[in-house]
Amino acid sequence: MSDLLYSEEEEALRSALRDLLADHCDAAGVIVRTESDAPHDRELWKALSEGMGLAGLLVPESQGGQGATHREVAVVLEELGRAVAPVPYLTSAVVATEALLACEGEEAAKLLSALASGRTVGALTVALSVAPGGAYKAVRYEDGALHGELTGVADASAADVLLVPAADGELYAVDADAVTVTPQVSLDLTRPVATVVFDGAPARRLGAAGPAVRQGLRAGAGLLASEQLGLADWCLTETVRYLKDRKQFNRPVGGFQALKHRLAQLWLEVVHTRAAARNAADALATGSEDADVAVALAASYAAPVAVHAAEETVQLHGGIGMTWEHPAHLYLKRAKANSLAYGTAGAHREALAELVDLRAP
Repeated sequence: MSDLLYSEEEEALRSALRDLLADHCDAAGVIVRTESDAPHDRELWKALSEGMGLAGLLVPESQGGQGATHREVAVVLEELGRAVAPVPYLTSAVVATEALLACEGEEAAKLLSALASGRTVGALTVALSVAPGGAYKAVRYEDGALHGELTGVADASAADVLLVPAADGELYAVDADAVTVTPQVSLDLTRPVATVVFDGAPARRLGAAGPAVRQGLRAGAGLLASEQLGLADWCLTETVRYLKDRKQFNRPVGGFQALKHRLAQLWLEVVHTRAAARNAADALATGSEDADVAVALAASYAAPVAVHAAEETVQLHGGIGMTWEHPAHLYLKRAKANSLAYGTAGAHREALAELVDLRAP
């Protein structure tokens, strides 16, 4: 049986990353970025990828990566979730990287090394709402070029290269400057989505699209639970701290029994989410035959917990929690957007029922 506790190396990684984010990703700065035309923090991405080598955690050392596992990536995503960091880590270092790992050939290997360095950002052009194994839209491939339009692509505006499934069943690489990327209205401005238009964009074949897309989306869904865990943990910690300091009737607000009960319930949910997210990360890391079950379980449980935690943060902070200056709205928006990413909780519960043979009558 796997040990789901954090190792010393994982805790050291967490500590170093939390210090970096404290210096480079303050809440006020993130709020300002969401009001600009460039929500992604390029300097933070450079510090994470080139400074700490985190973009290549899933890439083998022989291909320029760190040769780590999904467990280490899960720790990174927990901390990025705590900071609501506006970087394309999940979409590039996890989803796009996993899709490339499922491909063979020189072109895929070259792109994998580029993504591992962090100097190239990748994005899989499948709508953010698509669950692992779900149907997705493809574009037309003709005479070495792609034609069509794809919507709901996360972090497309930050990508240098796009991994595009085509109707012929193949996955192609397209340089971002060969397509038209138009931002869509997005609730979570720290992970914006966009429409990508291919009008004769030159394409390079990578491999079969089906297995690559499924592997990428499965890793995205499983490790998104760790980001949701980090988000929920920040919400709980910050709310407890605020309720200890805030006084009403000359006593700390956190001393009122009704609020204690709400916080105790939220603590239990966060603890359960941690167990599910760690199990999913470990199952992906070890290639467990139960990885699909672990991912579906974590994804179905973590999303509503993150939303609940963010909602409680807004409400229990009172008036200050409703303001634009307080970061609570960043967490609520990320939690709500994440609840639709890589499949809804309901879709994952349905998949879980199929996997464990508990179909509805």
